[in-house]
Amino acid sequence: MKLTRATRRRLRQGVALLLGLVAGVMVGLLTHPEIGIATGWAVFVFAYCLWTWIVLWPMDSAQTRVHAREEDPGRGFADVILIVASIASVVGIAFVLAAGHVSDTASAIIGVACVVASWLLVHTVYGVRYADLYFSAAKPPIDFGDEAPTYTDFAYLTFCLGMTYQISDTNLKTRLLRVVVLWHTLLSYFLGAVVLACTINLASGLATS
Repeated sequence: MKLTRATRRRLRQGVALLLGLVAGVMVGLLTHPEIGIATGWAVFVFAYCLWTWIVLWPMDSAQTRVHAREEDPGRGFADVILIVASIASVVGIAFVLAAGHVSDTASAIIGVACVVASWLLVHTVYGVRYADLYFSAAKPPIDFGDEAPTYTDFAYLTFCLGMTYQISDTNLKTRLLRVVVLWHTLLSYFLGAVVLACTINLASGLATS
């Protein structure tokens, strides 16, 4: 029996969550609870994002269209939860690093990895969201040129916005898309600033240790 899109998403999240829980508990028992939580979050996110892109990346344009049009009623709520959790984790780790509560290099690296994982998760969520919006519209709201888009095109879109806060060769044709991109770029700027600050904090800590 073929699994629905919603079932496949929940399966990815469930397996990734299990891996994160195992890693978090093990590290937390060996070190400190907060380091265990950060490790668990990072493992969960990296596992979920890696699995997501392994599934989506090979799809051709027809498969991308079918997948994006498939109903997934709970996706919007799940995406909001993931993004809120990402922001919360970034803020928490940033305060820990800034306050100097992380005393060893390994723990500091885990903290930075947690922030990077949150950054990756946000752009993965938005990449899939752009595909959903594109294929659910009456007319294509994004101009990708002459070729029908695949998930690699939406990955290009989301990570360009995530790293440069702009897209120079892809036109947005609807107000809804521009609003979504606005929130995406604002969130990307915030996450990018925190990643940079955490990296500088880690580098300065290593230099003075």
